[in-house]
Amino acid sequence: MAKIRVIQYGVGPIGAGMVRLMLTKPGVHIVGAIDVDPNKVGKDLGLVAGAEREIGVKICSDADAVLRTGADVVVHTTSSYLKSVADQLTACLSAGLHVVSTCEELSYPFRKHPELSKKLDQIAREHKVALLGTGVNPGFVLDKLILTLAAACQNVTKATGHRIVNASTRRQPLQAKIGSGMTVEQFHEQVKAGIIKHHGLPESVGMVADGLGLDVARIEEVIEPVVAKERVKTDYFDVPAGKVVGVRQVAHGFSSKGVVNVDLKLEMYLGAPDSADTVSIKGTPDLTLAVPGGTHGDLATAAITVNCIPALFEMRPGLRTSKDTPMCYFPGALSR
Repeated sequence: MAKIRVIQYGVGPIGAGMVRLMLTKPGVHIVGAIDVDPNKVGKDLGLVAGAEREIGVKICSDADAVLRTGADVVVHTTSSYLKSVADQLTACLSAGLHVVSTCEELSYPFRKHPELSKKLDQIAREHKVALLGTGVNPGFVLDKLILTLAAACQNVTKATGHRIVNASTRRQPLQAKIGSGMTVEQFHEQVKAGIIKHHGLPESVGMVADGLGLDVARIEEVIEPVVAKERVKTDYFDVPAGKVVGVRQVAHGFSSKGVVNVDLKLEMYLGAPDSADTVSIKGTPDLTLAVPGGTHGDLATAAITVNCIPALFEMRPGLRTSKDTPMCYFPGALSR
């Protein structure tokens, strides 16, 4: 069986993780790479991605040229905002390529971007390819995991999820992204500017609500700082008591009668207690599933995205989500 030919679109930290993982899969052959960073263009993808070896693929800034090289799938990792990547996705789909993307707003875009969702779905259908937005959160922990657990329920009346991430051991950009070291006033200014925000929580609420048939007419999101009660020190930050060490973000899915039917919470901060993921369902029967230690964001995002590559060929053409996707581990060898 021929290998799946893949183009890596975006070679930041997440994209680099995808590349390193794909290089361990015998059924995957990376044939191209796209990035606009002048410090990466023209260099070997393997070296830039931290694989510690050349793989014979040069990073190119000309997306159209790379998309014409002859491939099957694009692994897309460039931005959280769907409007910002819509043209990139359109170009990939129009080239007749399946796409799996980590764009958070693409994970379940139907409520926030209904017209753009229809457009992308139509383009994918016209070219007989699948477009999937996924990842760890959104895409798995606070949505797909809940939907999977609900398969053991006779009925469901409410769904909740709580993800705690101890950011102390995570990479520097993530520690900075959650507001580490800021004053509370600075934190709120950054939230207002849209800079501090974990993207995808409302999308997860929408996916869970629609997947479980729960009435969610309105989604409200609250973002608050987590303030250090004592000094917290990491490899990158030294935060005194009273300063911000992270974020607490909650998305409530209200029914038409004002009842919260879906409630998802993400806490990501320095010095957090042990990371953990917990999802619960109120129904028949009530169910709770806990993942002690949590699901590692970067490792799991790469794993979920790469593991979904073979599934693209089995999907109906169009815009798909984790809700539609039969997720399973991809050992690396092709069986199709």
